[in-house]
Amino acid sequence: MNRRLKTLLIKTRRQVFSEMIGNNPSLFHGEGYDFSELREYQIGDDIRKIDWTITAKLQKPYVKIFHEERELNVVVACMMGGSLFFGTDRIKQEVVTEISAILGYSAVKNGDLYTGVTVTEGSVESERPTKRIFAVNRFVERVDTMNLLGRRADYEEGLRQLFRRIKRRSLLFVVGDFLAPVDMALLSKRHEVIAVIVRDRFEEFPRPMGQVHLVDPETGATLQTHFGERSVKKYRARIVAGDKALYRHLHRHRIRFVKIYTDEEPFAKMVKLFGGRV
Repeated sequence: MNRRLKTLLIKTRRQVFSEMIGNNPSLFHGEGYDFSELREYQIGDDIRKIDWTITAKLQKPYVKIFHEERELNVVVACMMGGSLFFGTDRIKQEVVTEISAILGYSAVKNGDLYTGVTVTEGSVESERPTKRIFAVNRFVERVDTMNLLGRRADYEEGLRQLFRRIKRRSLLFVVGDFLAPVDMALLSKRHEVIAVIVRDRFEEFPRPMGQVHLVDPETGATLQTHFGERSVKKYRARIVAGDKALYRHLHRHRIRFVKIYTDEEPFAKMVKLFGGRV
């Protein structure tokens, strides 16, 4: 493990285990609940919890009472491709690494099961579910050291494989740059899905650079071109259109999401996403 990664892990562990105490026990809490009992409706109860079948039989409104599951199954799926090998402040792969560590340490702190998954074209590799820090560190190191050049993040087949493989209802984080079209409709029916979008500001707001030599990190293809005002405008329009389609899809299927840029602090953005829970 190199010095940079060791420093990152120390910083992340301090953030998760030390900085947030008292009434903030975990970065996330479960959406899964176990049925406990039925009782007669009281003023102030959530009407969505009314059991209409029992209400009709007894001619009085009854509500279902649930208790929250103690143990969550937290799955972090990193969509690994050559496009992550880019960044002006630091490369996106490093940010994905840090996010994986934050979520892993948070799961361990909360006593939840953590499963790390890497998804590339033609390959979905999964760690065993764990509650141990050393296993989280091992997965984080794999994400950090993976050679991405020449690889493509296959969102279509990768998400399909995740649906087949993850049987138990989970809190599923899909982490990637989401520059390719995605369809998480099926996943969102079985799991609570959260999209973590990692971007570099330059790829969303590029500036004219004149004559440039471009290399596609996924295919290795090269291109000599003039990247001027007109090219920037066309490129920017494609990015905006792609993101609009992505946000529509996420909203339609009630998938929460957060966008983290390479010059931002991932921990702060994740805390904000979960309303201050760490």
